Amino acid sequence: MIVPHPKPVYSSKDRIIVALDVESVDTARELVAELGDSIGAFKIGLQLFTTAGPDFVREITGSGHRVFLDLKYHDIPNTVAGAAVEAVRLGVWMLNVHALGGSEMMRRTVDAVGEVSIRESLQAPKLIAVTILTSSDANELREIGIEREVSDEVLNLARLAAKCALDGVVASAFEASSIKQAVGSDQFLVVTPGIRKTSETKDDQKRVMTSAKAVSNGSDFLVIGRPITQALDKRVAIESIIDEIESAEV
Repeated sequence: MIVPHPKPVYSSKDRIIVALDVESVDTARELVAELGDSIGAFKIGLQLFTTAGPDFVREITGSGHRVFLDLKYHDIPNTVAGAAVEAVRLGVWMLNVHALGGSEMMRRTVDAVGEVSIRESLQAPKLIAVTILTSSDANELREIGIEREVSDEVLNLARLAAKCALDGVVASAFEASSIKQAVGSDQFLVVTPGIRKTSETKDDQKRVMTSAKAVSNGSDFLVIGRPITQALDKRVAIESIIDEIESAEV
């Protein structure tokens, strides 16, 4: 008899990943200093990584903060696996690859991350796959030759990532519940960007949702940038989001 794993339990605070999508290292440091004890992790993406490099990632992980390295690796299997190994050595908590890179790329990366973590006694990060960006819609998918509807392609890529033994995916909250059902596991993580308050602009995101609705739909972690980093009172903004999450968990 197969005993199912219990559904993961996260504190409302730990669900929040603040996106450090800023232009300068000084601004990023200020945000980390101000918010580090109020949220679960920081996301370092392409903009900040390009200007600050791996040394800044080491600085943040070395100070005890969890880092989601959001570089969306997508290249030949050997290159992606090698890059992921270096991310493990930076001490990141989570990193991602593009599911569209295919199964060989994802399997090779899973194997490489596991091997280096054991060999060098490092903490293995959560390895997740990007499905379809929350800035994309059906028209953009058709432009690149994908005829499936957005939700169908997200599920297709999520199943592929699970088959390759990744820990989860980056996906819109609109697909979170369906993803859990499709892969048959509450342990499979859904990390959701595009979180907004209903009164806020969508900016460049097309498939957005409130934090309460996202958690209700099955999202495990919420990547939130501008609603926090551009708020007049950032801590109040975080407290408001935590209240929303807790209302969804009741």
